[in-house]
Amino acid sequence: MTDVTGAGAPREDVPPRPGPQGDISPEQVREHLRRRAIFLRELAEARELRARVTPHRSRRARIHAVLRRRTFRIN
Repeated sequence: MTDVTGAGAPREDVPPRPGPQGDISPEQVREHLRRRAIFLRELAEARELRARVTPHRSRRARIHAVLRRRTFRIN
């Protein structure tokens, strides 16, 4: 048998996680947004590069998307 007396109680050795407006300073928020913008920019650039380098993949993806749209069209 297991003891369930303290199952719902928060553990004391684990610090509470900050909430949406927790202990994050404005500088940390700015740094996070800056890093996120850089990541999204690089991701878009990588996708464009892949579309240029392997056009058969992007062409095949477009054809498959068209076929999927036709499949689910209601008459």
